[in-house]
Amino acid sequence: MKLLPALLAGAVGALVALSPAQAQNKPADKVTLMLNWYLYSEHAPFFLGKELGYYKDEGIDLEIQEGRGSAVTAQAVAAKSATFGYIDVTTMIKAAAKGAPLKSTGVLFQVSPMSVMGFTEKNIKTPKDIVGKTVAVTPGDSMSQMWPVFLKANNITQDQIKIVSGDAQTKLNAVMNGQADLLLGYVMDQAIKLQDATGKPVTPIRFADSGVNQISSGIITNKNLLTESPDLVKRFMRASTKAAAAAEKDPAAAVDAMLKANPKAGVRDTLIIGMKQSVALYHTPETKGQAPFRVDMKNVDKSLDLLVQYGGMEASTRGKPEDYVTLDFLPDAK
Repeated sequence: MKLLPALLAGAVGALVALSPAQAQNKPADKVTLMLNWYLYSEHAPFFLGKELGYYKDEGIDLEIQEGRGSAVTAQAVAAKSATFGYIDVTTMIKAAAKGAPLKSTGVLFQVSPMSVMGFTEKNIKTPKDIVGKTVAVTPGDSMSQMWPVFLKANNITQDQIKIVSGDAQTKLNAVMNGQADLLLGYVMDQAIKLQDATGKPVTPIRFADSGVNQISSGIITNKNLLTESPDLVKRFMRASTKAAAAAEKDPAAAVDAMLKANPKAGVRDTLIIGMKQSVALYHTPETKGQAPFRVDMKNVDKSLDLLVQYGGMEASTRGKPEDYVTLDFLPDAK
């Protein structure tokens, strides 16, 4: 009879070792995360979280899909063809203000990585140096939507700039072959790629350093999911928070996980540099020491002010930070 307590103890131990979904014999929830663009450094934490089993432990079968611009991903999430999106949150705010059923459940990049950049040899160092120059942009992406904000904040009119359009590679090519002086890009992505491709130093003019510092990349979902499946949202954000925290501690491991999943994602050394620059954007002074994604709502409020003042948002639709961003689904603050 002494064998029975031992067997019971072993069974209880086995249940404890299982995830909540496994313990209840539930199938994993299939979840799609659509990114804002083709794979590059800032996406690596999600692959690290998947490799380390963080999503599986939460009963989530995660599929990560590349995107074609924040606006496109926002449309996919609004239409429920993707469960979650990872996009520029200000792009989502502008869509939500017009009625799109979207909300952010956490902001990862709390300092904007957006910049306008060109070869250092062109001596373009300040916003005023951009006047009269040709800039390569990608219509529909988050940077093209915030570009007018940057120009207005620096008293530059659209007719003082010549624009050429193209996808991510076309923008790089345009600068490399002299068709454009500058391109819109992220400091941890296009600036590094441009320098690696040519061996020439690149000077980025960050939006954040030039009068436009707003929240950037984060997780969004359809508002209906928040009420229909709140537990799923909490589990996804818990796994994503752990993934981002792990990437902060070991950027190289995050890059290796992404390259393992997709060897064509980029050059390892370049991606690691970009990942290190990415984690430097995770916190403002207000959120230093806190877990990733837990944005200070005062910074969301400042972003709304910028959008109303410069970004074409109607003051009547501005609303409050809580209308667009919620922290209710994040792990408890430590």
